[in-house]
Amino acid sequence: MKILLLADEPSKSLWDYYDPKKMEGIELIISCGDLDAAYLEFLVTMWHCPVLYVPGNHDEAYKDNPPEGCDCIDGSMYIYKGLRIFGMGGSMKYKPGTYMYSEQAMRRRLWLSKRMLWKFGGIDIFVTHAPARGYGDLDDLPHQGFACFNELLQICKPKLMAHGHVHASYGKGFQRESQHPSGTTIVNAFEKYIIDLDEEPVKVDRKELRQGLTGAFLPGKSS
Repeated sequence: MKILLLADEPSKSLWDYYDPKKMEGIELIISCGDLDAAYLEFLVTMWHCPVLYVPGNHDEAYKDNPPEGCDCIDGSMYIYKGLRIFGMGGSMKYKPGTYMYSEQAMRRRLWLSKRMLWKFGGIDIFVTHAPARGYGDLDDLPHQGFACFNELLQICKPKLMAHGHVHASYGKGFQRESQHPSGTTIVNAFEKYIIDLDEEPVKVDRKELRQGLTGAFLPGKSS
């Protein structure tokens, strides 16, 4: 399955110089946040496939004017062609904001999602705005990743984690693709990136999944 990943800045090749040939074969579009609603609405209109998104830290406008025709997967699961896609938007909190969270607050969000993760038997694609700590993030607080995301990857072992937040223009810290110890491929979706993902769902032993989720993401725990 060819998936178009987006984040942070609109691609001029898709927006200003749109050509349907550039989208041939794309079956799913996923936004990792900080993109104008009008941009996502344009894509879902011009290319008739689902557009999924999580909010970034600069997406305050989504509260009143979310992207029409697109599906928000922040804190929820979306099933597409058998693949389980789970989203968790927002960034590390460095000032007041709707989509900014401390490590403990994000950990609590995952803790509240445990029943859903068990119900669906794990996840295949994990969509976030912020990176996982130590995998494509930066040292400054606004661009630090969440340590609890590493815990989720170790438990569920999804095929793919897609995030944004760290721009290519930030310099040497930019990593387009990396590999997590869990086996998950991590992709920074800045601007646009196309990935071809096989459609075979990740098979996780239900007993091991239950054991992993039990006690995981406890709000008082630190990673």
